[in-house]
Amino acid sequence: MKKIIFAMLLALPMSVFAQKIGHVNIDAVAQGMPEYATMQTELQNLEKQFQEEMQRKQTEIQGKADAYDKEKATLSETLRTYREQELQKAVQELQQFGQTSEQEYQRVATAKQNEIMEKIMKAVEEVGAAGGYTYILPGNAIAYIGAGAADITDQVKAKVGAK
Repeated sequence: MKKIIFAMLLALPMSVFAQKIGHVNIDAVAQGMPEYATMQTELQNLEKQFQEEMQRKQTEIQGKADAYDKEKATLSETLRTYREQELQKAVQELQQFGQTSEQEYQRVATAKQNEIMEKIMKAVEEVGAAGGYTYILPGNAIAYIGAGAADITDQVKAKVGAK
């Protein structure tokens, strides 16, 4: 039995035993990048612009609604109907703006996050090639990391200019 096991071990390629495995904490790399801080600021500014516009539109609608309530008793049926339709249209436009602004925010956020991830993945590939790694795994998704796996997070951070 021992001879069979020994023969099987000899038959396995020696490269199996020489594989170099590394792991990287992609979140730590991303959060340390200057591009990440810039992205956060840009997204906060965009969100603030959208919120300010929503607030302006809401104030405008509320002003029109208040004016309508004051004049409603003195308006003809035709004018009342017209003003009510005008208010409904303004509310619908506000809702549409809210949906459109959310979609725009998500589009911009996704594009910026993809740019950062592309830069990180390129750096991981460069560090992997330079270090002779067979596998580099995302460290925050691994259930167990043994002593033989190298943490290359700092090397990737250096490649992308992260702190």
